[in-house]
Amino acid sequence: MASAEPMPSAACEPEQIGGWASARLGVGVLAVEPIPAGIGQRRFYRLRLAGAPGSAIARVDAPEDPTGRPAGAAPEPPLEPVRALLERSGLPVPRSYASDPARGIELLEDAGRESLRERFAAAPLAAGEALVARALDLVPRLQRLTDDGSGVAAFERRLDAALFRYKAELFAATSLPSALRRSLSAAEAGVVNEAFAWIARLCAGAPERFAHRDFQSQNLLVRGAADGATALTLIDLQGAFLAPPEYDLVCLLRDSYLELSASFVSRQLERIRPALPDAPRGDEFALRFDLLTLTRKGKDHARFLTAIARGDSRYRPFVARTAMMLREAAARTRGISAPLARLAELVSALPEEPPCVP
Repeated sequence: MASAEPMPSAACEPEQIGGWASARLGVGVLAVEPIPAGIGQRRFYRLRLAGAPGSAIARVDAPEDPTGRPAGAAPEPPLEPVRALLERSGLPVPRSYASDPARGIELLEDAGRESLRERFAAAPLAAGEALVARALDLVPRLQRLTDDGSGVAAFERRLDAALFRYKAELFAATSLPSALRRSLSAAEAGVVNEAFAWIARLCAGAPERFAHRDFQSQNLLVRGAADGATALTLIDLQGAFLAPPEYDLVCLLRDSYLELSASFVSRQLERIRPALPDAPRGDEFALRFDLLTLTRKGKDHARFLTAIARGDSRYRPFVARTAMMLREAAARTRGISAPLARLAELVSALPEEPPCVP
């Protein structure tokens, strides 16, 4: 089923996407509709088809940007074979219709237009919380995945010291200068690096489990009526790696796009912890959850500010909530070590709102 179509890329025209898909599916493509992009560079298109399956999603990789990952880190792996592993394991992922990693394009099942983020915003609070709880039930299942020899890169990738250092540098270079309204001194940058390195060393002693890595409400699609049966589908799987068992829980329960109460978060953590394969001790679990909140939300805060600075105002509403999560986690952990106490002093300066950008 070879095609003479030009190699798809993030910059290719919809006609090229349609021609590529038509050649592989053997059906006509009636329309190629761009899907609004997220904070990353990857692009998505919804294809309306003249025959079964009726519609599909084209997922098109952007050209590799080495500045978007830690120095020395390998590029993000392709979607396959990790998607196939989850599918074989009974986890809800889109079916694959065609895949050409060398060309940077995947043709996937259309799992719907509504994310958990959107459903949560529109639903009554109890229904939204119930849907989040259902999504959290996927985490123990993900953590039970093991390497089956099919070449899934996630089992060779880890939340390691280099990734913590990358998050520290991003937070120190972007978020803190905004908070302090001045350039960060070398000593202040050193505070962030030292604290994140301390967190990295502590997390190195945690169990390593399969993690989606971006298990947040925009990467969970919802199908079905709000008052009836709903189905969840996991997307954006390619970044999966091994991480402490709290990592995916932080992604969703500290999701900047969801306004979750402290009592709901506490109940869900208490419910999920004993269901995890390692059933971590309560005190270790709570500490790592807060420490990973600091590193994860520090990175998110910096990325939101970067998007705002380049004129993308969609992320402005989420900066205040992200800063609040950082301040609260820093306050809870400041007594654990001197590096964390020094970090808490800097984090306390994060403003409620992002700076005005012309």
